[in-house]
Amino acid sequence: MKRILLLASLLPALAFSQEQNKFAQLEQELPTPNEYRNAAGAPGHNYFQQKADYKIEVEIDDETQKLTGKETITYTNNSPDRLEYLWIQLDQNVRADDSDSKLISVERMEDFRSIGDLEKKMFYFDGGFKIEEVKTTSGKNLSYSINKTMLRIDLVKPLAPNGVISFNIKWWYNINNRMEVGGRSGFEHFEENDNYLYTIAQWFPRMCVYSDVEGWQNKQFLGRGEFALPFGDYEVSITVPADHIVGSTGELQNPNSVLSTTQRSRFKKAKNADTPILIVTQEEAETAEKKEQEIKGKKTWIFKAKNVRDFAFASSRKFMWDAQGVDIGGKKIMAMSYYPKEGNPLWERYSTKLVAHTLKTYSKYTVDYPYPVAISVHSKWIGMEYPMICFNGGRPEADGTYSKHTKYGMWGVIIHEVGHNFFPMIINSDERQWTWMDEGLNTFVQYLTEQEWERGYPSRRGPAHLITNYMRGDKDRISPIMTNSESIWQFGNNAYGKPATALNILRETIMGRELFDHAFKIYCERWKFKHPTPADFFRTMEDASAVDLDWFWRGWFYTTDHVDISIDAVDWFELNSGNPTIEKAKAKMEMESSDEHIGVSRNKKSIKETVNERDGDIDDFYGKHDIYNVDALDIQEYEDFKNTLAKAQLELLNSGKQIYEVTFSNIGGLPMPLILEFSFTDDTREVIRIPAEIWRRHEQKVSKVFVFDKEVSSLRLDPFLETADTDLDNNSWPTKKQPSRYELFKKKNLRENPMQRDLRLKELNN
Repeated sequence: MKRILLLASLLPALAFSQEQNKFAQLEQELPTPNEYRNAAGAPGHNYFQQKADYKIEVEIDDETQKLTGKETITYTNNSPDRLEYLWIQLDQNVRADDSDSKLISVERMEDFRSIGDLEKKMFYFDGGFKIEEVKTTSGKNLSYSINKTMLRIDLVKPLAPNGVISFNIKWWYNINNRMEVGGRSGFEHFEENDNYLYTIAQWFPRMCVYSDVEGWQNKQFLGRGEFALPFGDYEVSITVPADHIVGSTGELQNPNSVLSTTQRSRFKKAKNADTPILIVTQEEAETAEKKEQEIKGKKTWIFKAKNVRDFAFASSRKFMWDAQGVDIGGKKIMAMSYYPKEGNPLWERYSTKLVAHTLKTYSKYTVDYPYPVAISVHSKWIGMEYPMICFNGGRPEADGTYSKHTKYGMWGVIIHEVGHNFFPMIINSDERQWTWMDEGLNTFVQYLTEQEWERGYPSRRGPAHLITNYMRGDKDRISPIMTNSESIWQFGNNAYGKPATALNILRETIMGRELFDHAFKIYCERWKFKHPTPADFFRTMEDASAVDLDWFWRGWFYTTDHVDISIDAVDWFELNSGNPTIEKAKAKMEMESSDEHIGVSRNKKSIKETVNERDGDIDDFYGKHDIYNVDALDIQEYEDFKNTLAKAQLELLNSGKQIYEVTFSNIGGLPMPLILEFSFTDDTREVIRIPAEIWRRHEQKVSKVFVFDKEVSSLRLDPFLETADTDLDNNSWPTKKQPSRYELFKKKNLRENPMQRDLRLKELNN
């Protein structure tokens, strides 16, 4: 501790650097506001978006696993531009033998460790759309050209603003086996009884988005960057074997034709049920899959969906089906699940309840769920989302047992994929360009939903400390969040984890829950059923909160900097009262208790007598004067000093205030608030939160003075693990190292399965 004497005069202010790059505004990085998207982050007064309506007939051949279809697309040009051609997505072409996704994959010989690896490399699958015709509705051929995963229709005359055009496309393709070929959709084959479970998506030629941001979004589909799609209305007729059960985007239009009287009765009961009601039971599904009483022929299921951006469906004779009505904003929504017996006991117990919970929680934080149904379909090793329907993994063992990991994996994937109904199916961002706008925002709300499902839910992503290993990693293998979907390093961490963490930090630390939740909901309301961009999100969050977040977007979204703020030094001061009686006594006490140089202690023994100890004439006034003695002159000087002070100033000098100057360094480069927990010698604590703007003029090193009534015993930085600080060893004063756990041996790798674990514990106890 140092004693300091305050002077009447002020020291000149320290000069500071004019370089403020980390806190520079984002105007140069963001597009200029215009009539389509305004400076507040909202749709502008001339905002437009196109409309694509579909009438489709599709059939699945259960013998050959072939899908055939024909569609009529009605396209409305709401833009101010004349369109000379139309672009259509052919996503199935990603599985064509000459697709770019195969050609550009990086391979090494070490990837081929077995004959199976080589067989997979050489495996041939006749994938991709087979386009049979593209015609006008009157039957005339349209000129078209296919460029890999894109089809261009060349119009005879440009489609004028407010113009409408309808045309027909006929196609077929071989459905991929997801276990062999992979993919976001396809079929799963069950050898027992020779059954198939179809999860069908990206199955029809779909219109590309045409927008004010980039014209046609016709970036090729390489497999990772997902989809950019316009909204429209759908009427889809799905023909499948007569004993199949179909779950689909939209509402079933012909229940009397495809459902039994019993199934319709159960469905009606489920609308007002408090828990899921089985519409197709496990016993009924098992009977159907055995095909002992196989129903010959086909059935056509007809669905309609309004104002959706896509359409998907699932079909199998193995399906159980349960449903439950959920009240969202005064409307009854049907939460439903379709799953084979292989999904039980997990799926019947949890799936539809998870769907219902997700709809309620997401509606609270974003917008009320607008669609009539929300469906979870079980298929092994998958997680993929579409309007009103998603395909999810999480399969128990064949004997019905399951691990803790399997259970939480199933819970998480259902919440996540159902949540995608909001991002991007409703708040419709461009997934082909910006994965984080749907995956990151969705993962953030997934975290909130998980925490409301189970207290202490072990969420994989969201809390700040879970991203630190990634943030501190090799910068050559880390991407800024603002990276195109196809170019991202460490896809899961970058597109899911980091943006979800960033939003969690905004909510908990930078803005606070009330401000964040308000701004986030404004963004969702502004852009529901529209096409937002990153700039629209950034601007809306600031516009609705009055918080300048440009520094946050710049650091977290545009750089690969990480958080590592250190406590460099803590200097302790106490005010010098000026009272010689007090100050000289303290000085004497400090002198007597101070450490002594080794030479002094040894000299006391080795030097028997010094000269001035033998000769009394050596010491003069200074030699004989006790510097700690208070004399009359000291008293007079103190009285003169007191006469210059006001009463409050004198009280402050004698208050015994404890003053601490703390110096911090920003090692990681990412500016963040300083959350400080001071512990005092009386076992009390105080938390002080300093906004990140403390770094605005001094980006590398700052200091701050704190004044307390009592003595500090210790100090911690980021005590609640809320800033994603990657090195906690430099966050404490006095220094407190975090030990690493060094394991000398490995425990037996047992499946963490509640049933098997209980059995083993019983064996050990016996």
